[in-house]
Amino acid sequence: MLHKFLGHQLPTITAQSPSSLIAFPFDESFSVTCEAKGNPEPEFRWTKNGQEFDPFLDPRLLKEENSGTFVIPNNGNLTEYQGTYRCYASNKLGTAISKEIEFIVPHVPKFPKETIDPVVVEEGQAFTLKCNPPKGIPPLQIYWMTINLQHIEQDERVSMGLNGDLYFSHAVEKDSRRDYCCFAAFPRIRTIVQKTAMSVIVKPTNSILERRPSLLTPSGVKSEPKLVKGEDLQLECIAEGFPTPKVDWVKMGHQLPARAKLENHGKLLIVPRVEREDSGKYMCKAKNTLGEAIHYFTVTVEEPPEWVFEPESQLSMIGSDVLIKCSASGTPQPTITWSVNGVPSANRKTFDDSIILHNTKASDSAVYQCKASNSHGTLLSNANIMIMNLPPMILTKEGEDYFAVEGKGVMMHCKVFSSPPSTVTWLVYDSSESVEGPRFTIHDNGSLEIYSVQNDDTGQYTCVAKNTEGLSAIDATLYVKDPTRIVVAPEDQQILIGTTAQLSCLVEYDKSFSNDFELLWEKDGMEIVLNYTENSRYLMEDGILQITNVSHSDQGVYTCVARTPVDWDTASVLLMVLDVPDAPENVVLSEHKSRSVKLKWIPGDDHNIFIIEYEESQWEPGNWKELLQVPGNHNSAILKLHGHVDYRFRVSGVNAVGRGPPSEPTERYKTPPAAPDRNPENIKIEGHLPHEMDINWEPLLPIEHNGPGLEYKVSYRRQDIEENWKEHMVKRHSFVVMNTPTFVPYEIKIQAKNHQGWAPEPKMVTGYSGEDFPSAAPDDVAVEVLNSSVVKVTWTRVHKDKLHGHLGGYRINWWRLRSLVDSKKSHGDKYTLTFPGDRNHAMVPGLTSFSEYSLIVMTFNGRGNGPGSHPVNFKTPEGVPEKNPVFRVTDVQKDTVFLGWAPPIEPNGILTGYLLEYQLINDTEEVGPVQTVDISNPDTTKWILRDLEPMSKYKFYLRSCTTVGCGPVVSEECTTTLETSEGHLKTSEALNSSKTLHIIDRLEPGAEYTVCLIPNSRLNNSSIFEDVITTRCTCLASIHGGISTQGWFIGLMCAIALLTLIVLIACFVNRNKGGKYSVKEKEDLHPDVESQGMNDDTFCEYSDNDEKPLKSSQHSLSREIKAGDSGDSLVDYGDEDAQFNEDGSFIGEYVGRKEKRVSAEIKATVQTPA
Repeated sequence: MLHKFLGHQLPTITAQSPSSLIAFPFDESFSVTCEAKGNPEPEFRWTKNGQEFDPFLDPRLLKEENSGTFVIPNNGNLTEYQGTYRCYASNKLGTAISKEIEFIVPHVPKFPKETIDPVVVEEGQAFTLKCNPPKGIPPLQIYWMTINLQHIEQDERVSMGLNGDLYFSHAVEKDSRRDYCCFAAFPRIRTIVQKTAMSVIVKPTNSILERRPSLLTPSGVKSEPKLVKGEDLQLECIAEGFPTPKVDWVKMGHQLPARAKLENHGKLLIVPRVEREDSGKYMCKAKNTLGEAIHYFTVTVEEPPEWVFEPESQLSMIGSDVLIKCSASGTPQPTITWSVNGVPSANRKTFDDSIILHNTKASDSAVYQCKASNSHGTLLSNANIMIMNLPPMILTKEGEDYFAVEGKGVMMHCKVFSSPPSTVTWLVYDSSESVEGPRFTIHDNGSLEIYSVQNDDTGQYTCVAKNTEGLSAIDATLYVKDPTRIVVAPEDQQILIGTTAQLSCLVEYDKSFSNDFELLWEKDGMEIVLNYTENSRYLMEDGILQITNVSHSDQGVYTCVARTPVDWDTASVLLMVLDVPDAPENVVLSEHKSRSVKLKWIPGDDHNIFIIEYEESQWEPGNWKELLQVPGNHNSAILKLHGHVDYRFRVSGVNAVGRGPPSEPTERYKTPPAAPDRNPENIKIEGHLPHEMDINWEPLLPIEHNGPGLEYKVSYRRQDIEENWKEHMVKRHSFVVMNTPTFVPYEIKIQAKNHQGWAPEPKMVTGYSGEDFPSAAPDDVAVEVLNSSVVKVTWTRVHKDKLHGHLGGYRINWWRLRSLVDSKKSHGDKYTLTFPGDRNHAMVPGLTSFSEYSLIVMTFNGRGNGPGSHPVNFKTPEGVPEKNPVFRVTDVQKDTVFLGWAPPIEPNGILTGYLLEYQLINDTEEVGPVQTVDISNPDTTKWILRDLEPMSKYKFYLRSCTTVGCGPVVSEECTTTLETSEGHLKTSEALNSSKTLHIIDRLEPGAEYTVCLIPNSRLNNSSIFEDVITTRCTCLASIHGGISTQGWFIGLMCAIALLTLIVLIACFVNRNKGGKYSVKEKEDLHPDVESQGMNDDTFCEYSDNDEKPLKSSQHSLSREIKAGDSGDSLVDYGDEDAQFNEDGSFIGEYVGRKEKRVSAEIKATVQTPA
């Protein structure tokens, strides 16, 4: 800088070799470096060991022009170059000097050739093998090995000291050998040397005398080690004695440093990188049962010199006072000496190790050297002092552009070089006023700092530097930009291994930086390189980083970095990769016992619980089963085992992600045989026949046999009388007791036995022998009609003596005798409801209104149904009709609509007429008022509505009525025409299925018609027959005549038409019947096991399998059944029990029955009538 602007510059050392330069024998050459700058170019000279040394006089040295560096080639004896060098760089302004450089030529270390006498020692006595390694370039590493390079084993008794000697606390017979070798390794010079092998002879003795400890090293009771700050403190105490002493360490008055660690079996205390506070008094104590030995260490930590204030180069004006500060710290306190241009200065005034120059002149310009030294090192610093006057020179480039972010700060530079120092001011362009305010600061180096930049700060600024010698100025421009902000930051994620992770980062930034904006991602502080190759698992698009096939290595902290040339923003997210736990390792068995073993393992990572599995080799080899679950903080478990099983075990971990892979299996462990541990459980006593009792139980698992020869002893006796136990030995897990009384209580016991003995005494259970059918029917059956579809049935319970088994409950059978509209009786379908438990009343829902019914009640047990009660007849009151099955528009004209319908299939009473309503529903939000037509004739099935609006949409509603009220509504829509037109479908009245001919009149001659036959029971317009016919034209017939007017032809056509219509009607009737299954076929296909044993005289032996869904109280039960009575429909209710509560809610079995017998019960769930 001075060279550029002044033309002259004091020398400055720019490069030099380290203070210690070692000539390793494997290096080709050694460079002794000294480079410097200055103007004029500096000249170099060297000293060696304080004497002048000229590299140019030695032709073996390699030199460079205009450089102080010289190179020592490794081509001969280097010893003559060993010494301490210093470089001097001088020009006419002054001299700079380098630090001292010591060139070290290491010699090859060697052990002396010597004959070492054997060490003879009595057993139990201490001895030491000396190593005395040669000196060499540190570090030094010492090993004790045999001739065969086997390490000498070291422990509490035998250990190596810091000096390399091998210490034996007491000798044992195995210490006798002839090949104790000490090896010294010098890794920096790649050399290992070996000492002559030593022999040890241990003389055995009959008794070893115990003795108290004494220290083999260090000697005496105290020592005072001194260390340099940053070195490792190593204190050792190696003791001899018998038994082998144990060494403890303490720091007097303090705790041992937290960094302290013990090595060499507790005999070596190490404190790495010691600090001043590690100084103090330490104590080691070696003790055994007979006493102790103590040694004290007074540790002092000293420091090499460190700069407190390093002298700085200065530019000062002529006549000023100059203070050159220099101070250093260290232990001991460093000594400060000064030199000027490399020459010691004795006549310079110093004050507190600083030089003061008064009323300076240009001749005071020089290089001042300050050297701080103590016993641990030397510091040297050069300070260039220039004394001259100079007008301001602004070193900052003219016309710099600065970019700032709104709301943040900016620094605009104006570096000035002048003597005396200049005053710096900043002006807004074209203004004579300097910038001022709390947001503006001009620093001592001339820079202008603006805090919390605003858009108004954009513009041009001028820096003006002025001193007594002159003035200088430069311009700079400030541009204010929008800040870069991450508006949607990524969020912490936990993701399963092998899946894809997506990290989002949405950024807003100044759009003027569109070409310079950069968005990148870092992982754990390292930028993620996106190469977009096939193998790359990283993909970034629209600020979203996608990581495919996530692995454990992807776990870490990801940082989104959004950067423009002027600012940046970051957001970090923690990505955790979830995986199943690793497989446990080192699974071993211990503490083997006859019925247990201890399992230990080393857990894998991240586990909540452990699952222990076993595999046995006899019954299911290769099939692993879970034995035990252990909490995740355990690494062992006691396993309870069965006898006579050849086990092996494995362990796997489980966490929130899932179950990890299992460990390697253990070795096999076979337990000895033993008696069974338990008896069979879940004993069931059943009686399928009146005079038998079936006993079944859950057998022991094969692994629970505990040995060969497993059998079961079945013991039983009657409970109600005094009777001895009867016993039977069986190998299976069931037994049938024959010739038992019907339904009497028994006591039963099952005990396991194998060749090793009996299981514990079994628990006793009770049960009953076989059941028989109930022999009595409920009495006093009464029916209370609640409404048109629900009745309440009550009865007197059957006495328990007549049940002959466990009471299953009661069944109600009922059937419809006739509709009260029709006086003709016809035995209707039969239905059943089952009510489990002991009760005397029930609700029967889903009855058809205005009907007569008959009903019986029976009880049942596990064997089957008892006899039915005497039938009770009752009648249901009148209800509202069902909705009409057919309601359609038959013809539409301009202002007239023709309607037709069919009466309800079940009127549920005496039909009194119909309620017809209609209203205008054009496609607007408003609808017209409802118009009502009360049709009082129940036989009416068509109606004509007149005076309607042309081209209007109407909706029609129809309900059938009885004296109770009107039934549900059925609706239809149509739109009136603009004028009367042809082509509309007209519907005739309903036809009786027994008719075979119907005449359609009032047709137009010569017109084409479509004729459809539509079943009344269908609610859609699909037809079962359709044909197109054309009527004859009367005018053509009168003119042409011919065969069509002949009587025989007309008769033939009528006969053909009649036959065709008969066939169609027959098909229609057959289709309505649906081709039902025969009841006999149903009986053969679905036999009711429960009902086969029922009394043939009862009315409720068989249940109908046809589908008969229940209805609410407003619908007829039998009518719904008939409406859906298709041969293609099978039972939907299965063989379960549906039930009613006492309030009528459905809890019983609901079964439809027909007059023909079908042996299958059904059940269903229906809504409770309101």
